[in-house]
Amino acid sequence: MAKIEMKTPLVEMDGDEMTRVIWQMIKDKLITPFVDLKTEYYDLGLVHRNETNDQVTVDSAEATKKYGVAVKCATITPNAARMDEYNLKEMWKSPNGTIRAILDGTVFRTPIIVKGITPYIPTWTKPITIARHAYGDVYKNTEMQVKQGTKAELVCTDAQGNETRSLIYDFSDSDGIIQGLHNKDKSIASFARSCFNFALDTKQDVWFASKDTISKKYDHRFKDIFAEIFEAEYKEKFAAAGIEYFYTLIDDAVARVIRSNGGYIWACKNYDGDVMSDMVATAYGSLAMMTSVLVSPDGVYEYEAAHGTVQRHYYKHLKGEETSTNSVATIFAWSGALRKRGELDGTADLVKFADALEAAVISTIEEGVMTGDLAALSSIENKRKVNTEEFLDEVAKRIKI
Repeated sequence: MAKIEMKTPLVEMDGDEMTRVIWQMIKDKLITPFVDLKTEYYDLGLVHRNETNDQVTVDSAEATKKYGVAVKCATITPNAARMDEYNLKEMWKSPNGTIRAILDGTVFRTPIIVKGITPYIPTWTKPITIARHAYGDVYKNTEMQVKQGTKAELVCTDAQGNETRSLIYDFSDSDGIIQGLHNKDKSIASFARSCFNFALDTKQDVWFASKDTISKKYDHRFKDIFAEIFEAEYKEKFAAAGIEYFYTLIDDAVARVIRSNGGYIWACKNYDGDVMSDMVATAYGSLAMMTSVLVSPDGVYEYEAAHGTVQRHYYKHLKGEETSTNSVATIFAWSGALRKRGELDGTADLVKFADALEAAVISTIEEGVMTGDLAALSSIENKRKVNTEEFLDEVAKRIKI
């Protein structure tokens, strides 16, 4: 049969270690036999990032802005050990952080639901999507350790040179620590619009939570910006789509989430989203069954798996040992990107293929064929544990287009 044509390329961002190995297998076994794949390729593997002084990461993000849709493999964010292992020029920043900053994007993470893997909270019958604001807070903080006798103040100097001071704490009785956080109205507004646009795209309610009763300026600013933008730009669109926007305090949100059935977008500030996305992923069963998409307020999409490069399996692979690595989230990164490309270009066959690819993955697992991590979680009887490549082969058999 003729391969499905693509009108516009995807931006393809290759990565590191075991996920890089799986990346090529997915293309060879699950995509190129069916799709005349067109991509603009960028190698974000740590070796090439080091060779280009990380310019390749910036270039890939700019290309994503140009083409509108990207798919990204998991990448290494180097620490001291990686500096020695890869003989790096410097400890390069997280590629995800660089791309998020350039795209001004919000990260949406959603669990993949399959029969036989019951969430630890059994009432969660539908996925909960975590929308994490990817700017500011503790991730761009300034902090100090201070000695007893220190007086710490928050000092702001306006454009005319006038100072405003506010006492943080007088450490007259003890040594201590201080921390300064910031955020920008522009970034918060982009976060809000990304959440509201994604909700309209997926026909889901949005819950947003902060602690404005305690943080009466910082958190309250988030609450106000979300409310202003919703009322001015999205209230009528949400009503027409039959979805809702809901604000509550973060502690109340946690209680509501635990009692809920899922099926909504939970928008969180940066730190809250970091913590809650891992909690939600674990509660649904596995981080390897978690999709992730970065969405900019002007409609640019970058799809990836929510997990890392699976270093331990990669070292086994290099020794020629068999691995049983879960590729589901990486497959769904490809299917998500292909679906969005098809939607934006009006290529119905590409959308149908993305749906068929995901259905093949789900049916493979629900028919009892799965990698070792899922075999340990699944309640399906007569399940069969397969290795990394065998799982992809089983998925390929089940693709029906």
